[in-house]
Amino acid sequence: MKNGNGNTKLILLHPYIQKQGSSNRLWLLAFLSFFTLAFLLTLIYTRDSIPTTVAAAASAAPKSGNPLLAKPVVDALVHYASNYNTSGHMSNAELRMISDVLRKCSPPCNFLVFGLTLETLLWKALNHNGRTVFIDENRYYAAYVEEKHPGIEAYDVQYTTKISEMNDLIAYVKETIRNECRPVQNLLFSDCKLGLNDLPNHAYELDWDVILIDGPREYWPEAPGRMSPIFTAGVLARSKKGGSPKTHVFVHDFNRKVERVSSKEFLCKENLVESQDWLGHFVVERMEENVFQFCRNSSSSSSSSSSSSSS
Repeated sequence: MKNGNGNTKLILLHPYIQKQGSSNRLWLLAFLSFFTLAFLLTLIYTRDSIPTTVAAAASAAPKSGNPLLAKPVVDALVHYASNYNTSGHMSNAELRMISDVLRKCSPPCNFLVFGLTLETLLWKALNHNGRTVFIDENRYYAAYVEEKHPGIEAYDVQYTTKISEMNDLIAYVKETIRNECRPVQNLLFSDCKLGLNDLPNHAYELDWDVILIDGPREYWPEAPGRMSPIFTAGVLARSKKGGSPKTHVFVHDFNRKVERVSSKEFLCKENLVESQDWLGHFVVERMEENVFQFCRNSSSSSSSSSSSSSS
């Protein structure tokens, strides 16, 4: 370059300065390479470890999806349900019998209820881990309840029986117990006069853990009575394919003649485990297809009744 005197000077860079610049660039390149490699290794490890952690957490989680209702919650629901300011509801003792069974029922618990009553929402709440299905004789009321409470699953059924025909219907079942009215069968394809064959198809496929009979409501000679629901409950319990071999069957208004006589014939006295106020509690076990009697002493009772009638 030129200075102020017009002389030209040559500036030489020392080799050390060039080497120092190259060295800095090498260190920077090495650092970037190390950082990139570390980032890639961390990404790969994290991706592989996340599924394992999630799987371990899932396996450690409880098997039941939702926890059971705490006993104080159950007690509160039963208390308020039994203290309606209206007639027609179950007593505290009756509600307690059913709630105790539902609380001990292994989820998912299948609960079949004949009759839409004041306790409908209570049954749905107590069985919140399972499936609760309601059957009612009034199609309009069933539709109304479903519309007002979207969580309720309700269906209507047409009864063809009459209370005044109860004795004839029981005699008919005894005569056809090896054919149409077998204790073990799929009622969807049954022609038995007491069997309900127009329920939803899944009603015959599910293994019911608990069945409550609290309908139909009317009780007069031309009313349908509860002979069909009691007979149907007995067949569903004995025809189970899976789940628990035992089914808890509750019959409300057990003090009335139709409920008491029909339960004795199709749920059996030996299966009655408890009764409180107007509620009877039966435990009915699964049965083999080649057994053609509802109760153990049915043959002797039927023969004795026939002999007494002939005399």
